[in-house]
Amino acid sequence: MKDDTNSTVQTEKRRLAAIMFTDIVGFSRQMGSNETRTLRLLESHNRIVQQAVTEHHGTVIKTIGDAFLVDFPSVVHAVQCAQQIHAQLRTHNTEKEEAEQIHIRIGIHSGDIVQRDGDVFGDGVNIASRLQSLAEPDTICISHVVYQEVEHKLPLGRVVSLGQPTLKNIAQKFSVYLLFSEQADGVRQALLARGLDLIRGGSTTHRHWVVAMVGLFLSAGALGVLWYLFLPTLSLQNAALVTQTEPMLPLPDKPSIVVLPFVNMSNDPAQEYFSDGLTEDLTTDLSKLSGVFVIARNSAFTYKGKAVKVQEVSQELGVHYVLEGSVRKVGDQVLITAQLVEATTGHHLWSERYDRLFTDIFALQEEIRRKIVTHLALKLTDEDQARLAREYTSSPEAYDFLLRGWEYFNRQTKEANAQARQMFEKAIELDPSYAEAYVGMGWTYWLEWTFLWSPIPQTLEQAFILGQKARAVDDSLAQAHLLLGRLYLWKKQYEQAIAEAERAIALAPNFAAGYAELGFILNWVGRPEEAIVLVEKAQRLDPRNPDFYYPLTLGQSYRLTRRHEEAIAAYKRTLQLNPHLPGPHAFLAVIYNELGREEEARAEAAEVLRISPNFSVESFRQRIPFKDPAEVERVLAALHEAGLK
Repeated sequence: MKDDTNSTVQTEKRRLAAIMFTDIVGFSRQMGSNETRTLRLLESHNRIVQQAVTEHHGTVIKTIGDAFLVDFPSVVHAVQCAQQIHAQLRTHNTEKEEAEQIHIRIGIHSGDIVQRDGDVFGDGVNIASRLQSLAEPDTICISHVVYQEVEHKLPLGRVVSLGQPTLKNIAQKFSVYLLFSEQADGVRQALLARGLDLIRGGSTTHRHWVVAMVGLFLSAGALGVLWYLFLPTLSLQNAALVTQTEPMLPLPDKPSIVVLPFVNMSNDPAQEYFSDGLTEDLTTDLSKLSGVFVIARNSAFTYKGKAVKVQEVSQELGVHYVLEGSVRKVGDQVLITAQLVEATTGHHLWSERYDRLFTDIFALQEEIRRKIVTHLALKLTDEDQARLAREYTSSPEAYDFLLRGWEYFNRQTKEANAQARQMFEKAIELDPSYAEAYVGMGWTYWLEWTFLWSPIPQTLEQAFILGQKARAVDDSLAQAHLLLGRLYLWKKQYEQAIAEAERAIALAPNFAAGYAELGFILNWVGRPEEAIVLVEKAQRLDPRNPDFYYPLTLGQSYRLTRRHEEAIAAYKRTLQLNPHLPGPHAFLAVIYNELGREEEARAEAAEVLRISPNFSVESFRQRIPFKDPAEVERVLAALHEAGLK
């Protein structure tokens, strides 16, 4: 016995180690479908991993089929190695068919290991293995001890907390984090959405939107094309239209926060609508509170699909706090992680991981909101409490259809608009008292009327009926009042339009679209000075909005206040963001005509006809809702003098 004991002591060595565990996604399935191809890919994978391990001073403890167990002198070396492996695999996968791509999961932990008889054991190995299985394709899953060691030493890109998950056969609980891969151009590879085909930070939805809108403006009739210039941004995925560098913004005099787009962690890219919808709902709820400053959804979504640092977000948006997280929806289950970060310092105030039934989604949203209110030490007024008494649908399935509807609607094409309406109709069938679904359907009719997709003259009236229905069902819904404000304006019921927009702002004090809409309306009723103040307030709540709506509205305000040079600059900025709009050219023609710059006025009139060959001054008269008839005649006369008929 003595000899045996001594032999064991001699062959056993215990020490602290940084352990990395890797595994190829779907390896067994690939072997079953095409063994020859899979073995060839495995050879490429092994070469890439071995090279990275060597460069970062690691030691391969053992390999198990497609899995590597590696020991490093420090967690810094381990994380750097993992990042290099992902980077090289991205290069390998570029322009390859999906069957030829290699995607791996990586887990990293620092803990005790025991080397015995050429093998290794211990918590360090077990936990690294569990973290690898918890990781998603093309991510690095690290334990809290690793995160603490590397967060200030390495550029980690986007980090998402998974809370403190239960690891199989591991009694200890600790925080776990996912590190996202970054592409060379700084845009994060869309996690679990390889089929999404990101285009410089934009999604497939954005690409379809851009292509569809260009086609629309080149082919649509004069009225539909021209009218688009008066449509506020409801498409929220056009971030790629803006590349300007934003200045640092000062912090507001109250707690300030942005909800960054939650990451879709589902294996199905088609689930993107759900993670986006959760982000919007949390932003909407927080926007109702008077004691906090909330960045609008449009600006938040300019960070979608990008690796960002919260300190940079704080500077670019002028906010103190950032809420970020991830969503995985599989069948009836929803897994959500959320973390609240003090963005000025990078300090994590709170993080949680929720594994719930989909039917609990509304209670879960309320729980996250309560956590934010608590950690920001917000004191809710009675009015705040009343605004937060949100009327959720009684049907989670109806909610799912609503989110799908908005995803289609935001594409702003004729086909997608029809699909959006079907989704909203299904939501209403499931819950006839679902106010938000009536709002969504109302906007589809508005869009149809705007682009002249339907010859039915009652289209605008149908939108109005749906807006009234939404308001009757839930008068506390700011979006219902926003829709009605727009519709009352084109019915030329100006006081009602103003009242509805003001009601939307009262219900949601951080509602950037509400302030912009009220400014939009006030321009048409002859109160441009007030419009400027409102649009500037909307811009502060929405500082990175990539759409042309703000400069377009300001251009109108400046023109009406005879601030001609500022108006010219605003309209030119509008055309930089979307060069296919005839409206800014028309109003530039008006301004240049009034300034006596006839050659420039005629050049702008020619641009109107180039974009919209069927344009007529009389059709323009029917579409501009100025309250003052004299202003209408002034604009039309200037267009005639510029050469438009």
